[in-house]
Amino acid sequence: MLNRKAWINTLVAAASVLIGGAAMAQQQLYVPLVSKGFQHQFWQAVKSGAEQAGKDFNVRVTFEGPESEAMVDKQIDMLAAALAKKPAAIGFAALDSQAAIPLIRKAQAAKVPVVAFDSGVDSDIPVTTATTDNRAAAAVAADKMAELIGKSGDVAVVAHDQTSRTGVDRRDGFVDRIKAAYPNIKVVSIQYGAGDHLKSTEVAKSILLANPGLKGIFATNEGSAVGVANGVTEMKRKVVIIGYDSGKQQKDAIRNGVIAGSITQNPVGIGYKTVEAAVKAIKGEKLPKVLDTGFYWYDKTNITDPKIAAVLYD
Repeated sequence: MLNRKAWINTLVAAASVLIGGAAMAQQQLYVPLVSKGFQHQFWQAVKSGAEQAGKDFNVRVTFEGPESEAMVDKQIDMLAAALAKKPAAIGFAALDSQAAIPLIRKAQAAKVPVVAFDSGVDSDIPVTTATTDNRAAAAVAADKMAELIGKSGDVAVVAHDQTSRTGVDRRDGFVDRIKAAYPNIKVVSIQYGAGDHLKSTEVAKSILLANPGLKGIFATNEGSAVGVANGVTEMKRKVVIIGYDSGKQQKDAIRNGVIAGSITQNPVGIGYKTVEAAVKAIKGEKLPKVLDTGFYWYDKTNITDPKIAAVLYD
């Protein structure tokens, strides 16, 4: 048996461990991420990256978003609730940057650094934005298109919109690269399908009807790519299709040779860098206004490559 002195020493040591553990728990930073959505596989991939960064940097990370990317009011409520918990920093992917500005200002007043991710916020308040360099990615799509059509001929663009930053940057990144580097390629049509499969199918069919010699179409997101693939298939035309993003239908179309290949973003990297940036901001480190999270070209030759497969989703 332990004598009284040894017993007291043991109790003191145990108490020290408990107090130390409690202090460590108290010191652990809390960084919530409020995303555009939650159920889509893209956001699950972003979440996994954020959680990994949480482990690596000893940060408590939570990740949430509304069921639908149309639920702006619910996202604002989630942002307000997250700020009410007095986090050390917060990550935010705005569905409506205007609607979020009052809360973003509130975070700034409370000295809570805001890290924007995926789509950015229409404000100078976020300390940085973790996102894809969409112009550079679309330029790679243009290079691949040029290579596959023999660096000459007519091509078209089916974009998801002409108002969002992603829609504009992907369209312009592709078109500007073609104009600058491939004088024998002409962009004969730029149309918008709202990222909707059915609408993009009809847009693609109208472009094909108006341009019987068309050699290629660049589609700027998942819905656009699937719609273009369906339109080309229905019209029984042989056209090189370059897509963007992922999803089961697009991946199947690449495996089947209907789509030549696509650009994928790095959702895991977006989540990881958001949390990493939050930690740096809390420490007062200077951050660039944009954190480029990278992208990859994939086609049927590398779609199963572990590095590529890790950033693809259904």
